[in-house]
Amino acid sequence: MAKKEDYGALAKQILSLVGGAENVSNATHCATRLRFNLKDESKADTDAIKGLAGVVGVAQANGQYQVIIGAEVTQVYEKLSGMLGTAPAAAAPAPKGKWYDRVIDTLTGIFTPILPPLTAAGMIKAVLAILVAFKLVSNTSSTYQVINFMGDATFYFLPILLANSAAKKLGCNPYLAMMLGGILIHPSFVNLVAASKESGEAITIFMLPIYNASYSSSVIPIILGVLLMSKVEPWATRISPKAIRFFTAPLLTMFICGIATLCVLGPVGYVVSNALAAVINGLSTLAPWLVPTIVGVFLPFLVMTGTHHALTPIGINNRMTIGFDTIIYPGQLASNVAQGAAALAVSIKTKDPELKQLTSATGITAVCGITEPVLFGVTMKIRTNMIAAMAGGGVGGFFMGLMNTKNYSGGSPGLLTLPSYIGLDTSMSNFYYACAGAAIAFVVAFIVSFVLFRDEKKN
Repeated sequence: MAKKEDYGALAKQILSLVGGAENVSNATHCATRLRFNLKDESKADTDAIKGLAGVVGVAQANGQYQVIIGAEVTQVYEKLSGMLGTAPAAAAPAPKGKWYDRVIDTLTGIFTPILPPLTAAGMIKAVLAILVAFKLVSNTSSTYQVINFMGDATFYFLPILLANSAAKKLGCNPYLAMMLGGILIHPSFVNLVAASKESGEAITIFMLPIYNASYSSSVIPIILGVLLMSKVEPWATRISPKAIRFFTAPLLTMFICGIATLCVLGPVGYVVSNALAAVINGLSTLAPWLVPTIVGVFLPFLVMTGTHHALTPIGINNRMTIGFDTIIYPGQLASNVAQGAAALAVSIKTKDPELKQLTSATGITAVCGITEPVLFGVTMKIRTNMIAAMAGGGVGGFFMGLMNTKNYSGGSPGLLTLPSYIGLDTSMSNFYYACAGAAIAFVVAFIVSFVLFRDEKKN
């Protein structure tokens, strides 16, 4: 798309072809896709949507109808949201099918909206790591401290961000949910926990024990709390007399959910988070190459169905509990770079001017971290490119896993986020391993694609 006015026209066409605003129960977007929850997917004209200029493809998975736009999805979504209007939070219909489809749909709906602040925070931390590594900023200066807390803010207040997106996905009041997130990280509670750990004196409320855990940067506790709230709030509204419902419904909701989260759900989530991190850490010790290799090989198929966002909470939980991720982001980096390299090899070898333009543009985007355009426009259509991407992603992921390569701050896995492999006050060797892994993935995929690709013969 070349003109800004095209965004509105495209959004209008897409909305009409998915059955109109009345057929949309929920709509959001990720880095490249419009994600719809449709009341009736049979009303969507998939073939017509695929034929629109500006649409890369369509995917249907886990109860979502996904229209792949590419890097300009944000501008299209802005126009689309204006056409849909702003409705009160309502739970999107549960996807039909297996239980894991519902879980993936819920996780995607919760984590997709918070990707922009997570990406921004990760890049801020990466920039700071570069400044320190090249001795442009001292780690004792106020400049360092300010940039550091700018990057840390998203992670520290992660429970509040997750509360908002979880409430919108699960169908409860997002502001009450954010209040619940605030309770978990309130300075008074943090100080109370610190004092309890130091003195050994238990924290109680109405003689109920409160586990002295710290919930800043946590993931699972607030999701469990909001899940409970999605059940309690309708009940509290239903039993409250109409005359005083405005006061009693939120009071009952917060009192019950606040105590239950502090006493039960928070500790359960805290233990589960640490157990998950311990299992992953143990797996990384026993076979550090295994998961990055699997992710590197099979990520295109996860992205194809939109289920790759199910990996996001694992990577976030790793970084929040042990300080880095060694199994998700390295494999994703290798896979994305490999897909881009495979496309760039085709752009050099092909004699077809249209294919040359497509593969060069989408290949560059892919190595920078956005793969949907190359996946749906090239990789899925050219079998040898899929083979090359899987080979490069697997070899690159294997190398980074073998070297126990650590990602410290996330971001969209690609060459532009390589600085996220630089840790504060750590050696540069980890960054060099990430660069080497990306280079290996690129070279392997490029060679395989260049050797195997053949232009289709035209009559």
